[in-house]
Amino acid sequence: MSRTIQFIPSEDRLLLNYQPSDMRDPLYVARKLETGCQVTVRKVFTFESTDLVEQTESDEFNEGERTFIFGIAEGDYFRVNRRILGLKYDLRLYKQMPLSHKTFIASTDISIFRRIDELIEEPIVIGGSADNAIPLEGFDELLANFPTTDELKKYARARVTGVLKDYLGTMSDAQIKLDGYLNKKKTIRNRSKIDFIKDYEPKKFEYVRDEISAMLREFEANPKAYKEEDWQRQIVEFLLLIFPKYVAVLEKVYIKDFYPKVGDITKREVDIMLVDANGSLDIIEVKRPEPHQLLSKKPGSRGNYNPSNSLSEAVMQAEKYLFHLSKWGRPGERAIQEKRKAELPDDLEIRIVNPKAMLILGQNKDFDDKQKFDFEIIKRKYANIVDIMTYDDLLRRLDNIITMIHHNFSKLGTKGGQA
Repeated sequence: MSRTIQFIPSEDRLLLNYQPSDMRDPLYVARKLETGCQVTVRKVFTFESTDLVEQTESDEFNEGERTFIFGIAEGDYFRVNRRILGLKYDLRLYKQMPLSHKTFIASTDISIFRRIDELIEEPIVIGGSADNAIPLEGFDELLANFPTTDELKKYARARVTGVLKDYLGTMSDAQIKLDGYLNKKKTIRNRSKIDFIKDYEPKKFEYVRDEISAMLREFEANPKAYKEEDWQRQIVEFLLLIFPKYVAVLEKVYIKDFYPKVGDITKREVDIMLVDANGSLDIIEVKRPEPHQLLSKKPGSRGNYNPSNSLSEAVMQAEKYLFHLSKWGRPGERAIQEKRKAELPDDLEIRIVNPKAMLILGQNKDFDDKQKFDFEIIKRKYANIVDIMTYDDLLRRLDNIITMIHHNFSKLGTKGGQA
């Protein structure tokens, strides 16, 4: 007999029947409860003796088998006491939803609801019509995409690799390729410096393109490979190369909030500001390329794709930053100049003159023609204030830069030969 868990719904309550495995003491659970102790089943469900359903002599059950009151009926839901699952609030489950151990337990006895509970500060409600309920189809999608043991191992390896790259000099494939190129060029003597630049300049952008491509592949394989701040930090390193008009990157800049509500903070933190060669400030928001980050999953009632919640929130956040930054004006210029002068070129004065914002987020390589068209309309709608750029746009920009460098140097070489 293998260890099994079965859920038994009725009109007024939800029961959990537990049958122990032959591989362990079948009376372990029973003895723990008889001594007044709590017992945890499958590292997920914690029960007390008061949760037991009284067994009658007519009941047929295996040695060690026990049935517990798991949930109490409340309207369209079963309410599960937070103690049983180790949550901050009671859990509510729609009565019509199918239940099995896979609803609660992921690979290697990971508690699914405990992981969700760690990420939110409100009760979890699954299915039904209650406010803030997670739809059943959305919950099924979450279960289907919950990380396996192998994925968790890959995530751990990715996080360790990130630390090693930062502190121990571990190199990526793109770094190895670039270093190999540079080492090979160092062996060449009496070679024109212009010729070296002609070869090196595109290699520099190829390195950036390959690094970003590798990050995207790693993220697609395991979205937890990068935390938001780690992803931003990696991308920020490339910004001055990709956008040569900028000469400095300022991170974590506080700007004044001119309309705080009573009790609210009076400052807002901007993750990244860019400073161009004239000292003018722009704002950039770098997000991880999460799925469904650009458009709604399905078109609306009139057949149009709408901006996703993530995109709308990012645009709104950027617009607020621009509003408060512009309103700050000359005092803001002096404040930022004074606090960040060590990060700026000598004699460069900060200017707040019609600042713009750039959003780097999402991927659109798999969009169909309809999605591409609607997304382009959305981008143009915000273009006067916010430039929306996907990671696919970023890679195309790098490809174009590399192509133009080869083209321009080729033209220079041709002119030199004709002279």
